[in-house]
Amino acid sequence: MVTLEEGGCVNKAFEAVDDGFQTIDLRNNGRDEKGSSRGQTQVEDSTSQSNDRDHTLLCGWGRFRPNWLQRFRTAKWALFWLCWAGAIQGMVVNGFVNVVITTIEKRFGLRSMQTGVIAGGYDMASFACLAPVTYLGGRSGSSKPRWLGWGVLLMGTGSLLFALPHFLVPPHRVANEDADDICVLNRTLDRCEEDTPAEGGAWAVAIFVFAQLLHGAGATPLFTLGVTYIDENVSKKMSSVYLGVYYTMAVVGPAMGYVLGGQMLTIYTDFLSTDAGSLGITPQSSVWIGAWWIGFILSALLCLIVAVPLLAFPHELPGASEIRASKVSEAHEGAASKSAAFSALHELPQAAVALLKNPTFLFLNLAGASEGMLISGFAAFLPKLIENQFAVSASEAALLLGLITVPAGGGGTFLGGWLVKRLELACAGIIKLCIGATLVAAAFTFCFVLSCDDYPFAGLTVPYDSPAVPGSDGLLADCNSGCSCPRWRYSPVCGADGAVYYSACHAACTARRLRGRGGAGGAVLYRDCACIRTNATLPLYYAPGGEGASAESYEAINSICSTDCPFLWLFVALSFCVMLCTFLATMPALSATLRCVREDQRSFALGIQWIKVRLLGTIPAPLLFGFLIDASCALWAASCGASGACVQYRNADMSKYMLALALAGKLCSLLFFSLAWWFYRPPSSGSSNAVIPSVDLVVCDKVNGSAAGARGIVQNGTLDKANGYCNAALECSDHL
Repeated sequence: MVTLEEGGCVNKAFEAVDDGFQTIDLRNNGRDEKGSSRGQTQVEDSTSQSNDRDHTLLCGWGRFRPNWLQRFRTAKWALFWLCWAGAIQGMVVNGFVNVVITTIEKRFGLRSMQTGVIAGGYDMASFACLAPVTYLGGRSGSSKPRWLGWGVLLMGTGSLLFALPHFLVPPHRVANEDADDICVLNRTLDRCEEDTPAEGGAWAVAIFVFAQLLHGAGATPLFTLGVTYIDENVSKKMSSVYLGVYYTMAVVGPAMGYVLGGQMLTIYTDFLSTDAGSLGITPQSSVWIGAWWIGFILSALLCLIVAVPLLAFPHELPGASEIRASKVSEAHEGAASKSAAFSALHELPQAAVALLKNPTFLFLNLAGASEGMLISGFAAFLPKLIENQFAVSASEAALLLGLITVPAGGGGTFLGGWLVKRLELACAGIIKLCIGATLVAAAFTFCFVLSCDDYPFAGLTVPYDSPAVPGSDGLLADCNSGCSCPRWRYSPVCGADGAVYYSACHAACTARRLRGRGGAGGAVLYRDCACIRTNATLPLYYAPGGEGASAESYEAINSICSTDCPFLWLFVALSFCVMLCTFLATMPALSATLRCVREDQRSFALGIQWIKVRLLGTIPAPLLFGFLIDASCALWAASCGASGACVQYRNADMSKYMLALALAGKLCSLLFFSLAWWFYRPPSSGSSNAVIPSVDLVVCDKVNGSAAGARGIVQNGTLDKANGYCNAALECSDHL
């Protein structure tokens, strides 16, 4: 090939050959009489068509896509808003809902099985929506940010609905706000029907479950389409880091929910209309009901703020096509992985079967299901476990879990993603990392053997100081048999003898005094209690302000009794280790799932995985945990013949059930991760799974038939492989 002086080139192979064609000089003849080039006109037309197509790749809403908004059209900004969406989802579903479980049990008279159904409503909706959302949202050309934005708005609607029952019931009536809770000899009072709370019943459960269904449907795209949107728009090297940040924020969300929700429980539920100090109750009182509903209204506003920018992102970011072309598949070697992409809705069953024939993908799903069962179950009922085992209030239990979740859950998730990148692990190595983390977590599950003695409950775990009444339920004795104590008026008090009594009436107290009326705090003090054994020195109560002159002795007080169980902080430390190792395997397991399937199957694969996790793990988990916790109940509150919430648990039974569930779940996870590693077959070099990049990432400059790149030179179709690569099919030929 010889370069002409005027520019252009002539192929020597065709020199001096009369092929019937005449040489045409395109340098001047291509201009019209106005001096404009026809080629230039064609380029302008092509550019105009390209601009029309690229209009959908700009940030904006509808036709409003201003230039100043395009600076935010980057993967980092997409990650920023997705992180907040994931954090809000975790804060609401795994934070606020779990924190208020025990509060709404007391407020609406529900059992743990019923609150388990409420907690499982999220997973039921997610299970139903996963297949259509991931399949339709994962198709080529589908706008994943649009699915994500509308999903966040739907989640905000569910939060508003969850708070609705608070506004549909009258203000909460505290049992000890009048004198009816003390002992009145020969009383013939029967106000059962009048005192029955109108807010209790199936209608409240129905509203909570429907709100959870909206939460589940709205959050479905976040960890399926959101994950693939990040993975498609960042390089393979940075994908695990971006996903690690995303999942870290998703774990920080529940921690925020525990901390904020716990603080909101220190506010009285009807603070807008009632002063808690005038009732003589504080967050330490047994009858305290916190403002459980505030967090859901806050989350609804946050969902609206986050959904608007998510809806503005295009279906793909700049450079996504080059990144997509440069990725090499690590899909499991097998016939199923070689199947073509599925693009029609009627092919969905065939697509699912193709994925299920991948054994590595199958066992990773089962491991995720067993891990999901533990995470979902303990997230819902671990606050109740801490409350009852270690005698702490609901707000304190939520705060403790928040302190555990922030460093352990968030740090473990980020550390798992960082290890995958730092060690440059392939798919098999990632699964080995999951096996190691799960093995260590299984060893730490023995923290659940730490159990405190049962709460000293008069007539149940400790006897009265007087003979019990024959044929009674244990709460009646000679000392209170003449008080006609109503069974449905559960208002526990802590006696000076360290025991808890079902109510001041059951302690046979005949005098009461309200301290702290109109102040920031207060208490109801009881005297002359016939059932309480007292020493010469009675405990003293100091009114808010701490003045010595305000001290007053009492025989019973409307607050929880302190406990001398020494295992609380040891349990917190070991629970931290369990959570750290559990979440350490989260990101590697996700990376292994994405790598063991074809790229065109990833969105649908995540949908199938979450379906299994929901169906086998997170949906039955709250029901199973709730059933076992109910089985460990020693005393149920009564409401006109019907049982309400459990008021006293057997700590040894609760500890035994939680240990069995935790250990069984971890052993199953260990088995499934091991089988996933055993059956994994990496793609061979000649496999169709090995994807050769379709475009070169290094710009080549053609010089006399050779391509000079930034890091290598291709001459005569030969590649300097030490410095880069070139498309083997084209080899930088003259046709380019």
